[in-house]
Amino acid sequence: MAEQQEQTSEDAVMARAGQAIMLHRAGDREEARNRLLELWTEIGEDGDPLHRVTIAHYMADTQDDPADELAWDLRALTAADVLTDERLEQHHRSLEVRAFYPSLHLNLAADYVKLHREDEARGHIRKARGAIGALGDDAYSHGIRAAIERLELQLGQDGEDGTEGGGQVAPPRKED
Repeated sequence: MAEQQEQTSEDAVMARAGQAIMLHRAGDREEARNRLLELWTEIGEDGDPLHRVTIAHYMADTQDDPADELAWDLRALTAADVLTDERLEQHHRSLEVRAFYPSLHLNLAADYVKLHREDEARGHIRKARGAIGALGDDAYSHGIRAAIERLELQLGQDGEDGTEGGGQVAPPRKED
């Protein structure tokens, strides 16, 4: 019975996070940020890694200051590093932790671009490119790949095809 209550509680956290994400996507950034911060306060820095990676990832999207956005994206990466496939499978059977890394590193690269820290951005875009094999062949994956390519071009890095970029492209939007 306690195990069932714990599962319900975990589902409630993810459901509340989902509601905040929908608010953000509907344009209510401030309310989304408030709700995600409330959830973060409840679960804490040492809470369930799935909850932490989810909340931090979306909390980053609600930030006005690029340094705050970076801090939340770093929290998301830290949580992903301790998240297990077994825990993730409890939430959704078809997900694997390794599939989180292309997006997480892409977001960090975009954060560093906003902060004019191009060397760090390049390091994370290389990690995003290196992790891309964990993604499938769907619209989400195509979006992540396209965003990586745009950022590689902006940073003047070699892309997948070996050609050197160098065009000026706006930082990619966060891909979910």
